[in-house]
Amino acid sequence: MGTLIRLSVGVVTTGSVAAWAVLNDRIDVYRFGGGRIIQLLDPENAHKLAIFAAKQGFAPGQQHSYSEWGGLQTQVWGRHFANPIGLAAGFDKHAEAIDGCLAMGFGFVEVGSVTPEPQPGNPKPRVFRLIKDRAVINRYGFNSVGLEEFEKNLKARESQREIRPGVVGVNLGKNKTTPEADAGVDYSKGAVKLCEYADYIVVNVSSPNTPGLRNLQGKDPLRSLLGSVVSARDSALASRAHDARPPVLVKIAPDLDDHNLRDVAEVVMELGIDGIIVSNTTVGRPDNLLSSSDVVREAGGLSGPPLRELSTKILSETYRFASHSSKSQFSFSVLTP
Repeated sequence: MGTLIRLSVGVVTTGSVAAWAVLNDRIDVYRFGGGRIIQLLDPENAHKLAIFAAKQGFAPGQQHSYSEWGGLQTQVWGRHFANPIGLAAGFDKHAEAIDGCLAMGFGFVEVGSVTPEPQPGNPKPRVFRLIKDRAVINRYGFNSVGLEEFEKNLKARESQREIRPGVVGVNLGKNKTTPEADAGVDYSKGAVKLCEYADYIVVNVSSPNTPGLRNLQGKDPLRSLLGSVVSARDSALASRAHDARPPVLVKIAPDLDDHNLRDVAEVVMELGIDGIIVSNTTVGRPDNLLSSSDVVREAGGLSGPPLRELSTKILSETYRFASHSSKSQFSFSVLTP
């Protein structure tokens, strides 16, 4: 069984280590005042600037070759990971800066979430820093350029003369206006459109910022949804051998109780789903938060170090329920750099 680690510092979302590096003035390239200036920007504009920096090759790059540390290499789903530290979805939402993110040293990068049709997400402001807690609350709400533009970005990358090696995952969401009963259609569209570009596919049913989305973690809707996505992938890539098709994973919330976790594990094992990502942001607010109560009360998902205890507990429980499945792979978060 392989284990993957998503680096999830939590400045913009669970996947925003690069934004944290820029905002927190911790990388040498920003040491001479750049990071402090960026801290004056509102969090969403800082996020955009971090994406621009990664896209243009201005983001900090890795200082060493991973060939020096062969023990970091791993094989999961028949795919080679130079190291098990990856960048979670939520940072490069539109697949604009994959190579720039891989250049930072990540073993894999997950892009998205992407919805079938373009949508603006929730009204601004929708990202809030909890400076004293080194955390963030966000309620982006699946702001997305849509599948057409997202695919164009992936195609443009593949048309480059040289692309940086690394595993690329695609994180799928549904449009806000799509009824829960039709969610399978949205996710299946994403799987069909993007499966040829993805090293793995993630079905995101755990964002707290799309009304009703987390209801899809229930046993019956989840079984129907994941079955639809697997069927869509298999139909789109019928000419490929099964092990050459991108594995399908499901991303769950840290707020599930044992009953719901058991249901998720049973569906995953029943359908032969390839992995579980633990976890998304939490709607809970730990009592020990140090930041201003005005910020703490903002609606949205909390990410960063305050999520450590809860996400670790959920990871442990999920492993307990699903570990006897030989197919299960687990991805968990590193909450500090």
